[in-house]
Amino acid sequence: MSAPVVQADGVGKRYGPTVALQDVSLTVRPGESHALVGRNGAGKSTLVSILTGLSETDTGSVSFGGEPAPSLSKQDDWKARVACVYQHAMVVPQLTVAENLFLNRQAGGGFAIGWKKLRRQARELLDSWDVRVDVDTPAGELSVEDRQFVEIARALSYGARFIVLDEPTAQLDSQAIERLFERMRQMQENGVTFLFISHHLHEVYEVCQAVTVLRDARHVLTAPVEEVSRAALVDAMTGEQGGLAVRDAATRDPLAVDAEEVLAVDGLSGDGFHDVSLRVHRGEVVGLAGSNASGKHQVAETVYGLRAPTYGTVSVNGKRLPPGDIPAALRAGIGCVPRDRHHEGLVLEHSIMDNATLSVLDRMGRGGLASPKVRRERGSRALTAYDIVAAGPDQPVSDLSGGNQQKVVLARALESDPRVVVLINPTAGVDVKSKEALLAVVDRVRAEGKAVLLVSDELDDLRLADRVLVLRAGEVAAVHRAGWSDGDLVADIEGVGLHD
Repeated sequence: MSAPVVQADGVGKRYGPTVALQDVSLTVRPGESHALVGRNGAGKSTLVSILTGLSETDTGSVSFGGEPAPSLSKQDDWKARVACVYQHAMVVPQLTVAENLFLNRQAGGGFAIGWKKLRRQARELLDSWDVRVDVDTPAGELSVEDRQFVEIARALSYGARFIVLDEPTAQLDSQAIERLFERMRQMQENGVTFLFISHHLHEVYEVCQAVTVLRDARHVLTAPVEEVSRAALVDAMTGEQGGLAVRDAATRDPLAVDAEEVLAVDGLSGDGFHDVSLRVHRGEVVGLAGSNASGKHQVAETVYGLRAPTYGTVSVNGKRLPPGDIPAALRAGIGCVPRDRHHEGLVLEHSIMDNATLSVLDRMGRGGLASPKVRRERGSRALTAYDIVAAGPDQPVSDLSGGNQQKVVLARALESDPRVVVLINPTAGVDVKSKEALLAVVDRVRAEGKAVLLVSDELDDLRLADRVLVLRAGEVAAVHRAGWSDGDLVADIEGVGLHD
């Protein structure tokens, strides 16, 4: 049997008093897709940083193809062995695809760049891996899917045949995910090996041959995927039995007939959607489902003022909101968990207490000036109310796991006690138990009487909804009451008939 593409033996890593990894081992065989799963904070990111030459182990060893890993100072040697394609773009958006592919190694001598040669080499590289992208396109204009393929091609151009894919499907719709998986299978046949990291466990069974589970910084399980049931996989990740517990709206009492109408959207049109109308009542959850190109995200962003509509109105408690005005939406009582917590939901360098109170500074002191004592009290309350795992309210949110960061975003959205809560992909990129905790908070605020507009790619999230509106090509194509079946909802999302 050939040597493993990568082998980690007894790897340990500490950051001060924090144990990030303890005696973790991993073996990835040539040509396979090997899943690495675990809850946020389990140690996945630390292990990846060690496997890609960004961090050094405190204990244990790493080898590639039976040879010891290079020293951290030899980054070119690392690039020839392994690369990581992250969920968030690692390209320079203002530069073209060709320039990104050969950044810092452009063709030509001295300070001159041979642009014709650079473009030709870029086209040859992309063609060799069947990546259909114009090399003169600015990287910032690429779709998420094309950007990932470009980054994979760039990694392969260094000679690496081991690619770490970190949450590659988080921003893709179902058709793009299937294209990614098909491309992975083709590359595997051509000798490329993948370490695949995802919180979507069904994807593990679709594209991977082996799986390793980390829990609490330790190795728990490595096995062929076909030998591990989904329930057993969740149990290994959580250390508990039972998996994800999500309350289905069909199991709770129906909404009162005379429930107050809180949010009214009438004939709303804008970028990517047309003539969308909906109502959300007090204590009701309305879901928006559809592909990434359906317009569902744009509708929600227009409701809370991030986008201005071209036509139509949004009203809260009968009062029409000015278009594209976030402060007005906040004053009217709309709280929001945005689509991208890193760029729209958090100030990463600031503390938990600062982030949790961003939307209520005007209520905490004159002129928006709040004393440290008040901010700390509010931050401490958020830690308890949302089960945020942190050293204290003054810890920077950049230090937190993805699940705990998302809890901070939710805490900020709810700190103002809004009438309407707009949630866009509220559990994206979080582990099973963090998802359970976040959805429990959503169900709690619904029970308190808030109106909830919930946009999600996750069927588990949408279980909370009293109604799910399916958007397709920017229009409402179907409405499903609580108790819908997966097959019927997915069929409407994809535009196919199950019963034709």
